[in-house]
Amino acid sequence: MMRAFVCAIVLVLLGLPGAFRPAHAEPWIAVQSGMKCAACHVNASGGGMRNEYGNSYAQMQLAATQLAAADAERWNGRVNEFVAFGGNLRAGARQIDVPDQDTQQLFELDEGRLYLQFSPVPGRIDVYIDQRVAPGGSMNLEAYGRYWFTDRDWYLKAGRMYLPYGLRLEDDTAFIRTVPGINFTTPDTGIEIGWESARWTAQLAVSNGTAGGPELDTGKQASLRAEHVRGGWRAGASINVNDTDAGTRSMQNVFAGVRTGPIAWLGEVDFIRDDSFAGDALTQQVALLEANWNFRQGHNLKITAEYLEPDTDIDDDEQNRYSVFWEVFPFEFTQVRLGTRWYDGDPEVDTQNRTLVVLQLHGYF
Repeated sequence: MMRAFVCAIVLVLLGLPGAFRPAHAEPWIAVQSGMKCAACHVNASGGGMRNEYGNSYAQMQLAATQLAAADAERWNGRVNEFVAFGGNLRAGARQIDVPDQDTQQLFELDEGRLYLQFSPVPGRIDVYIDQRVAPGGSMNLEAYGRYWFTDRDWYLKAGRMYLPYGLRLEDDTAFIRTVPGINFTTPDTGIEIGWESARWTAQLAVSNGTAGGPELDTGKQASLRAEHVRGGWRAGASINVNDTDAGTRSMQNVFAGVRTGPIAWLGEVDFIRDDSFAGDALTQQVALLEANWNFRQGHNLKITAEYLEPDTDIDDDEQNRYSVFWEVFPFEFTQVRLGTRWYDGDPEVDTQNRTLVVLQLHGYF
């Protein structure tokens, strides 16, 4: 099964058509638009606060219709040249069906986050904060200072940050986010140097390796991510090594995106080796293949297939997850997602064979 996923992703990379039409974050939006993550986000590797162009894109390109008058002043996130802010709120309803258990139906507040950027020297020095305010108590996710060199092709930042690794999907429950353990819930404290050119984006981070917790030993975690971006396709790779007293955990992945007409494809394959377990090292494999069909402005059909091999030394323990979602951007700064997700795993483990139906409202600015 893993070989089939790898072959499918390779076909996405090799099947580049001779011409692509221009189209209008999540990574699929970057693939469809032919832009790098830094075009719309404060973070060069994507996610978090949107910059001025990102806010403009959300209003003019993503929205199916616009509530604001054509000559109205548009929100761009900036209070003035020194201060900008933004936010995200996700809430919805969910139905969970687990074999041999009662169906659960519940309303959930998934996320409430606020962003603040203070730039005492605009374009050169900035301080950035990403604060989760709900659900539960307030928790800091990112807080760093960043210095851009003269030509804004290199930067250096230090503090708490999301680590550069693979596709930065919004869905933290995806196998390629949960198994490597690098996602929007596991920032780490350290330093990062980044490079941005017309066709390349790369980041190298050295951090404590404790997912934001206190340092417990002398080991450190290194994360390297590099991506080549073209108008109709992109490809990249990541390496992560976390050296601890218990043992070394190393991860590698390759990822890619390609636009074929109105469809934006994403693919990633990860290989993980963990020596911190007693006995033989644990080796894992995980993969994702996703298609996003932007069939009309403001409407996206997302179809995802995922694969997890939790232990390559054990036969018949593979897990799969499939998702179909209709995503609508009805007007500025609003997204509605409706879809289903089903799991296919060990028939003896009921939770590995559950089915979810999700309706989510996402407001952002």
